[in-house]
Amino acid sequence: MLPHAASFVKYTQNVFNTVANQTIISMVAGETSGDLLASRLLSGLRPQLPDAVMHGIGGPKMAEYGFVSDWPMDKLSVRGIFEVLLHYREISGIRKQLCQHLLAEKPDVFIGVDAPDFNLDLEIRLKQAGIPTMHYISPSIWAWRGGRINKIAQAVSHMLVIFPFEETIYRKAGIPVTYVGHPLAQVIALEPDMAAARDELGIAHDATVVTILPGSRMSEIKYNTEAFIRAAKILCQRDPHLQILVPMVGEKQRAYYIKLVVAARLDGVPVLLINGRSHAAIAAANAVLVASGTATLEVALFKKPMVIAYKMMEASWQIMKHMGYQPWVGLPNVLAQEFVVPEFLQSAATPEALANALWQQLNDVSMQDKLKQRFTDMHHTLLRDTAKVSADAVLELIANHRSASSAPC
Repeated sequence: MLPHAASFVKYTQNVFNTVANQTIISMVAGETSGDLLASRLLSGLRPQLPDAVMHGIGGPKMAEYGFVSDWPMDKLSVRGIFEVLLHYREISGIRKQLCQHLLAEKPDVFIGVDAPDFNLDLEIRLKQAGIPTMHYISPSIWAWRGGRINKIAQAVSHMLVIFPFEETIYRKAGIPVTYVGHPLAQVIALEPDMAAARDELGIAHDATVVTILPGSRMSEIKYNTEAFIRAAKILCQRDPHLQILVPMVGEKQRAYYIKLVVAARLDGVPVLLINGRSHAAIAAANAVLVASGTATLEVALFKKPMVIAYKMMEASWQIMKHMGYQPWVGLPNVLAQEFVVPEFLQSAATPEALANALWQQLNDVSMQDKLKQRFTDMHHTLLRDTAKVSADAVLELIANHRSASSAPC
């Protein structure tokens, strides 16, 4: 439990002012969504620790707060059981090197941001060596692999969770936990400005727009792109004036997307490919086709109708489809505990099915109004001062560890 805010700030300032050596914070974020979430935490930490060394593995948004990435973040951006196995030696080597460095360096805290398959084993080693560990964003133990909570108990000194129902799970397991809200709920306005987004992207205010988000990982782009763009082709045949937006997180992803589209002979589909600016592309849309993941929550917070879809290597799918505890995979549906938007997974994610579902989303005004209200309620539930609450939890963990370490035997 965090102490009263005013007394806590005074307490931590006293602790940090009495320590001569520089504060060191190590973090690992494994993908674009983790980079965004971690950057919100750093936005709360950096003003209070302006001279701290912050390093590990992260992306460009973390770098904006002086974070130094010792390895490229995309080395960890792999999803799927067999896909991970293909990169296991490299990923395992990175973790081993980082662990050795951190055991020698002894940072004031290590914060694993998502990426549980990489971070939890690392956190166990560090915690055993007396280094405070924090994990930011709970693995989806409420959806699958619930037994991991036992491993989490070994790995973390404190858990930061972003969904309110997760706090109860960890308290019951005896794991120190703080609900910090979802940082995207602060980043995205309660009432997004569609007109401003369209002006930014040069799109007419009266246009009908579908935004396609095939994923940020290379593996997601590989398996989702063709079905997603074929669905767009069907929609454009139904409405030749329809505009299709596809934002790409980086040049590497953009080049790979183009390669796949050309190989599938879909380069004739009228698509506006955008560098970055995914939030503008979502805000500008009338409906969104989105790969399952954090992006589904972004779309919900923008109050947009959506269709959720996901494809992966068939061997991975055959294993993973039997591991789930819930009928939903999309975060908006998980939070609502019902199918508020449609989901199409693996073989069900055909271009025709996706196009038909999107067509309904574009034309059912009553459904659009209901979704907007559901997503607005969801937004309020997730809205906290995430940067401050999470930063305070980190500072308290560091201060308590220092206090315990300096206490006489």
